[in-house]
Amino acid sequence: MSAGLRSWVPRLAGRKVLVVGDVMADHYVWGKVERISPEAPIPVVHVYREETKPGGAANVACNIAALGGRVTLVGITGPDETGARLKRLLQAKGIDCGGLVEDPGRPTIQKTRVIAHQQQVVRVDRERVEPPDAPVRARLEETCLALLEESDAVLLSDYGKGVLGAELSQALIRRARERGKVSAADPKPSNIAWFSGCSIVTPNQSEAGAASGIAVRDDASAEAAARELLRRLGCSSVLVTRGEHGMTLLSAGGDPVHIPTVAQRVFDVTGAGDTVIATLTLALAAGMPEPDACRLANAAAGIVVGEVGVAVVGPDRLEQSLA
Repeated sequence: MSAGLRSWVPRLAGRKVLVVGDVMADHYVWGKVERISPEAPIPVVHVYREETKPGGAANVACNIAALGGRVTLVGITGPDETGARLKRLLQAKGIDCGGLVEDPGRPTIQKTRVIAHQQQVVRVDRERVEPPDAPVRARLEETCLALLEESDAVLLSDYGKGVLGAELSQALIRRARERGKVSAADPKPSNIAWFSGCSIVTPNQSEAGAASGIAVRDDASAEAAARELLRRLGCSSVLVTRGEHGMTLLSAGGDPVHIPTVAQRVFDVTGAGDTVIATLTLALAAGMPEPDACRLANAAAGIVVGEVGVAVVGPDRLEQSLA
């Protein structure tokens, strides 16, 4: 099985994926604490390093690019230095940022995590969480539909920050279906109805439970939740990611496929869902059979959870792990 999966890795290169969703900047501030503030019972953090990384849908795009895919990113940024820095970071990774729409009425989403002695002290979020104004929505839809024509697949990355909505999501799913292209979605439970009719949705077990009303505790309940989501959404397949318990794939009219985890160690699950849907979508765009595409995504996720912080995996590392 691993040899068969490994043979597909080189075929991912050059496949074109349109990623649409909530882009953000993950800003990390590292420091050390040696005293408590005299002003309030809080630690005083002496900063020694800062770093900004692409987050949200931007991290999904980075995962696709790392595997050799050609990716165009559509989302919203603000007219600020955070947005400009994020674009520079993405362009340096070979990601086409021509679909990023600047909204003068909102800041680029930024999540600042202050970390001292390997512990997160506080997180500061800068964001405006609401749907964009009508002119920006219209521009987003026009941009997305035009870019989809030259893509092999569309990936909808919903972090619940307002970029995706029912109208835009359904327009893209319908167009992808008409053109015979893959459409994949990583939804928030409250928004899952937006993604009716898409090729595959990839909720984690908590999200699948919230969206289906069936708590996911084992293989049987994972299958039941996936079956309920298939019924409600009318999509082709549901992939429930289950952390240390692996994944459960259920396709319309098919039997469930339970895929055990391959992670040797787990240091940080941050961004693992991004790696799963990025690898899966790229593999489906390359024509890989769906169960094997899920196994390949499972292998990629098993690598990134062994790293500290948000990570991506390249083709050489993925092939090595499969060997």
